[in-house]
Order: sequence, then structure tokens, then C-alpha cells
Amino acid sequence: MNETASLRARAEIDLAALRANVRELRARAAGAQLMAVVKSDAYGHGAVPCARAALEAGATWLGTATPQEALALRAAGLGGRVMCWLWTPGGPWREAIEADIDVSVSGMWALREVVAAVAEAGAPARVQLKADTGLGRNGCQPADWPELVAAARAAEAAGTIRITGLWSHFACADEPGHPSIAAQLTAFRDMVAYAEKEGVDPEVRHMANSPATLTLPEAHFDLVRTGIAMYGISPSPELGTPADFGLRPVMTLAASIALVKRVPAGHGISYGHHYTTAAETTLGLVPVGYADGIPRHASGRAPVLVGGVTRRIAGRVAMDQFVVDLGGDEVGVGSEAVLFGPGDRGEPTAEDWARAADTIAYEIVTRIGTRVPRVHLNATPAES
Repeated sequence: MNETASLRARAEIDLAALRANVRELRARAAGAQLMAVVKSDAYGHGAVPCARAALEAGATWLGTATPQEALALRAAGLGGRVMCWLWTPGGPWREAIEADIDVSVSGMWALREVVAAVAEAGAPARVQLKADTGLGRNGCQPADWPELVAAARAAEAAGTIRITGLWSHFACADEPGHPSIAAQLTAFRDMVAYAEKEGVDPEVRHMANSPATLTLPEAHFDLVRTGIAMYGISPSPELGTPADFGLRPVMTLAASIALVKRVPAGHGISYGHHYTTAAETTLGLVPVGYADGIPRHASGRAPVLVGGVTRRIAGRVAMDQFVVDLGGDEVGVGSEAVLFGPGDRGEPTAEDWARAADTIAYEIVTRIGTRVPRVHLNATPAES
């Protein structure tokens, strides 16, 4: 029996698989550096252990959304290059500068705050300018780009900042052939060319996320940013499975059966009685629910492997638990229920759960809550 089987639930994180995924992604983007994106606690996998493993496998950058995530990496002792991109007024700019973090700037307000923070930090800031090439979220619009570039160059000439990167983000890289891809690439090249004409000499130019890393070599530039693919999930199931891309899912989510009992035919199960037993049967109680990140809208649909057989959730997912109909099979209390994993033991995958919940696998792994302990396997790299 697994040594962690006594836990109510657990998310096993295979760091050997993560390292192998990073190596595969590096091979697919040969000639470019790789940024391991560990935002949102490494998509639910545990930011610090995953960041360490990615660096061990050759990633040269770490990427986060928020400055707090980036600062947490530094507090954990992680060195190297770290970039964060989702800022709001008030910073913490000074703390990021002092921690030697590359900060993203999308507009004049942010550049002004960075420059002000440099005086407090007593050191220049490393700044990456983000271009909105068509995604329509963060980033500087082409019409505003000359003003931002001019102000950034002036700050650089004054010794206040160092412009380390120019970057953007795709809207539809997971849909090869989508017309926005070519349009965004053209816009990015034009905005980079303008900045360089104005004297910007960036260390890195980057635009490729996971799907672009896998399918758009022309978008690799100097650096690729790999998020979901690093965790062994296909960014575009229509294009291929993880195995098709040489990747292996990193997270396995399992729980221990908390109760097994016989019930008669016609017995309602869980809130609303959306499931009623067709005949006398055995029920198994799985002690995880939507408070643990199990999507309630997967009620009655999502698959679970129990006793070597794939079952469906019977009735509604509750806050802390759900039920599976064991159909009279002999399953003991404490037996393992595997919600998802790599799939090679017959268990469902995160993609199976995504289809059941009408969402994407990104959401399935990222939403697993803090009540579920992460058990990191293969923390020490194997000898090569």
C-alpha cells in the first residue's frame, strides 16, 4: 500500500516527470531559453519544489503572475532569473527591485511607479516592456508604444532602469492556423523593431506560451514560456495528447474511501437525489468535494477509478465528499479512489475530468485546494 494511503486525500506530484517534460520542451525549442511558469502555486503542483525541479532540468528563468509569488520564490532561496507580470498600483516595486526580479511594464503609470521605487531601493530596476499585439488584456497598445518606449529609454539613459526584455502573449496559439496568430507575430516584430530602432537592446524577446512552444517554432524568439505543458497536460487536446507531445502528466489526485455500505433499490444519493439506485448496491464515500477543488458541475459525470474499475460520480458533489456506486463490488474502507493521473494504470486523466466538467484541464489541476496535501515524489534528480 502507498505510504501516503492514510491521508484523506493527496495530490502526488512526480518531479521526475516534470524534469523530463522540461527537457522535452527545451529540445522542441532548441536555441531559445526556457522560462518555467510557476504561477498559481505551479498550477496547483507546488511552486517551490516544481521551480527547483525545472531549474535542475535546464530552465533558465522562472515566471510568476504576481509579485508576491515571485518574492516567495526568493524567500525560499531560489536564485536565477525571475519575472513577474501582473502588477497593480502600489507595487510592491521596491521589494521586487531589491529581490532582483524582472518586472513587466505595460503602461506609463507602471513605469512611473518603478522609477519612483528605484530611489527607495537604491538600485536600478530590471524592466520588461509588454506589447499588446492583439490579446487585449495586459500590454501596451501599438498607438501608445512610442511614448512608453521613449520614457523607458530616458529612464535607462538616466541609469534608473535596464530594459531586459520585450514580450507579448498569444490569444489563439492553441488553434494553429487561426488568423490572429500571424497578425500578432507581425505586430510583435514591428513593435520590437521600433523599440530597437529607438535604442532598446533587450536580453530576451519572447512571445511563445505552451502551445506556441509545441507548434509554432517561428514564435520561439529568444525565450519560451512554458506553463501547462511543463506539468504534462496538453494545451490543445484537439492537436494531441500529452504523449503525442512527449509529455507526461505530473499530478495524480487520489483519496481514501471513507465508508462502504449496502443500500436498497430506489435509494436517493446526495443533495437533490439526482441519482437513485436502480437496484440493491454498494456505495463508496470519497472524502473530497468542492471545498477541495472538485468541480460541482462534474456531478454525475466525472470518472473515478476504484478497485480497478472506472466509476462515475453518483449524484451531486458536496462540499467535502461525493459518492460512487460500486455496483456490489467488494471494496474495503481505506481503498484508493484515483480521480485522475497520467492514465497508464487505467485511471482517468485531468483531461477526462475537464470534459466531464465542460472546462479545460488547466482549471482541473489549478483549482485543487490547500486541504489536499501535495506529496512531492522524486525530489532528488536521478543520477544521469
